[in-house]
Amino acid sequence: MSDKLNEYVGVVGRLHGARDRCRERWAAWRDRHPAGVKDAVKESLFGIPNSDKPPEMVWQDSEFSDIYRRKSRMELMRISAAVMGIEFSYAGETAFVSPTLLQIGVPHHQMTLVWALSPLVGFFMTPLLGSLSDRCHSRFGRRRPFIVLLSMGVLLGLILVPNGESLGYAMGDAGAPNRTAVPSALGPRSSALDTPDGPPGGAHHPWGVLFTVLGTVFLDFDADACQSPARAYLLDVTVPEDHAKGLSTFTVMAGLGGFMGYALGGINWDETRLGDFFGGHVRAVFSLITVIFVVCVSATVTSFTEVPLPQLQGQEQFRKLAEEERNQETSFDCADEVVEKNGIKRENTTYGSLNPTELAAPLAHSSEPLSLGHYLRSIVQMPASLRVLCLTNLFCWMAHVCYSLYFTDFVGEAVFGGDPAAAPGTERRVLYEAGVRFGCWGMALYSLSCACYSLVIERLIKMLGARRVYVGGLCTYSCGMFLLCALRARAAVLLFSWTAGVMYCTLFTMPYLLLAHYHATGTWDSGGGGSGAARGLGTDVAVVSSCVFVAQLLVSVIMGFAVKLTGSTAAVVAVAAALAACAAVTANRITYLDL
Repeated sequence: MSDKLNEYVGVVGRLHGARDRCRERWAAWRDRHPAGVKDAVKESLFGIPNSDKPPEMVWQDSEFSDIYRRKSRMELMRISAAVMGIEFSYAGETAFVSPTLLQIGVPHHQMTLVWALSPLVGFFMTPLLGSLSDRCHSRFGRRRPFIVLLSMGVLLGLILVPNGESLGYAMGDAGAPNRTAVPSALGPRSSALDTPDGPPGGAHHPWGVLFTVLGTVFLDFDADACQSPARAYLLDVTVPEDHAKGLSTFTVMAGLGGFMGYALGGINWDETRLGDFFGGHVRAVFSLITVIFVVCVSATVTSFTEVPLPQLQGQEQFRKLAEEERNQETSFDCADEVVEKNGIKRENTTYGSLNPTELAAPLAHSSEPLSLGHYLRSIVQMPASLRVLCLTNLFCWMAHVCYSLYFTDFVGEAVFGGDPAAAPGTERRVLYEAGVRFGCWGMALYSLSCACYSLVIERLIKMLGARRVYVGGLCTYSCGMFLLCALRARAAVLLFSWTAGVMYCTLFTMPYLLLAHYHATGTWDSGGGGSGAARGLGTDVAVVSSCVFVAQLLVSVIMGFAVKLTGSTAAVVAVAAALAACAAVTANRITYLDL
């Protein structure tokens, strides 16, 4: 009928056809959601998702009953709140640490090396912390003690970074600030005028540099390390049916946290009473982030009670016993009588409504802990397909680190024409500080685009295939950074920062999707071959994730020399574009199988 309408009526016929298709889709949607639009939206935001399995608990201990039921969206948001606080902290760190170090007299080639300290620690410590988390016998559970411990390190970093220079003055640094000086948008260091005791701009701050660097290491390492137990906690306290929804909520909360954190940095707090109260722009931003971080972490660790490891192991034994009994019931139709098999007599037991399948859900993460030796051997001995995936992920992280760690400095110098080493109150210093704040808005848009893209990337993979989505995301970022390097305009900062969000979502999704597919199918190459050795998914996830530490270390070494060689911070986005292009080339050689 629609063909005839198209043929004889033209545009009107096509409109009628589109109307009929919309009616059919609306009728189909109403059949799936008989309660209507209002209740469907309410269920999506606050209700427990539909499932063929009942949401009731399956373990007899009422203390942990909430773990074994489906979670609402609001509950998943509360469980994921810690990552939002972590991303707030990341925003303050990545936006202001580099400008802060430059303004207290650290040259570019040394400032970039500061970022190498945290990955050196993290590369070896992260798998050890993961192993300790798996073995933790605390009565508070396995994950929450580590979330709290690492959060204390983040808090220490949030305190030291904005106050490092002031602590340095208290320890005897030369050039103590003159309080009558012109204030700076980037905090108290702006008040340090030229003095006879130090170099121009009050740049002689050995103690201030030390405290700021220590704060950076604490903040960077602990924020990185805290994400793993936070993600494991999400998986531990949710049933398998909620894992996909929970992880997507986790990603969206992270993106929103980054967006709001960078937006805080984009506001000129010096023009507000809050800025005056805290003593400068950076102090105001970090103080607000500290409060938000505490609230977010508190919301997560108080959301659901974890099952302590000793009880978890007891549940595992109970589950195995229940599975044995169920298998016997399947093999022998002897429900309430003594059965004999292979000379061993056992008595069938009734476990009521217990489903062993459901009971095993939170136990999936109680596998053998990852040791450092096993972790290092898995890096040396890996299938060729995994090696290509790791190389691609390394290039991706290097390209992203270029943007995330040095972007605000690039905007302040290359786009606004400012100078972080200029005297406080001068035109070039004011331009640099305005550029740093403007760069925060660009990074806010990057975080927002990451959250938005994470909502559609799964659908794009189904429509276009994993190869096109992976390579396309990397090419998008590479082109965006190349154009930003060429144009160096304020509008370009906002426009092309969106491509960084596409990149970040891609590197957070695609490697782990492929890795899970390799393990699920037991296939590691296009010829159908396996890995040739038994490999654990947890170990391989740790190996792929460790690329971030190597990437940050390499970029920290490279970037200072690149800026010094070119004489411009435009090298930051130029190197990012080149590394993303390399990642696109290697991504095209990844084994995708049927994805």
